[in-house]
Amino acid sequence: MSSTVKEILEWIYCIVIALVLAMLFRYFIGTPTIVKQISMYPTLIQDQRLWLNRWGRTTKTLPKRGEIITFEEPNKLTYTDSEINLEDPVAKYNKKTGFQWFINNFLEIGKRSYIKRVIALPGEHVQIKEGKVYINDKELEESYLQEGIVTDIQGVGFSDFIVPENCIFAMGDNRNHSTDCRSFGCIPLEKIESTVAIRIWPLNKWGKVQ
Repeated sequence: MSSTVKEILEWIYCIVIALVLAMLFRYFIGTPTIVKQISMYPTLIQDQRLWLNRWGRTTKTLPKRGEIITFEEPNKLTYTDSEINLEDPVAKYNKKTGFQWFINNFLEIGKRSYIKRVIALPGEHVQIKEGKVYINDKELEESYLQEGIVTDIQGVGFSDFIVPENCIFAMGDNRNHSTDCRSFGCIPLEKIESTVAIRIWPLNKWGKVQ
């Protein structure tokens, strides 16, 4: 084997190792992302850059109330009256295995994720009524919302239920322009991808996101 071929193979080997390490870091530790929608306005604005912490997914730890998370888009986003099951208010996902799972989770090709705020935790009774959110019959204080924002159900949705085990209920801060758990149900722990750690751009907004 010539020295040139050997050098090329060494470079290929180094590149492959670097790509594998980058994918592992991205999946298990963290990754940057860009805000693309307005559902978390005014907390998050389009084109802001965030750093996502994925250690919670690695350790299978549920996020806390008030944390902003990302999760995989459910397969079914809306329901009819006859399809709503308040006894099982969990978002629907198609099971992915093998290479399909690798493409979806590690390479994230053809995958869409949502960014929302955790509102309720397992075992909590959620009620959305009179334009407000109630957790275990107590009104939830939401200082992060813009003044005058009303929380309601647009069309058919989940408005009175108990959050199942190992699931969370999440909504966008921009309630009138957010497709969230009100429409498709609670998010299982295994579909939660990350929590928002810090905002990294613009620089004058750098820091922890509340």
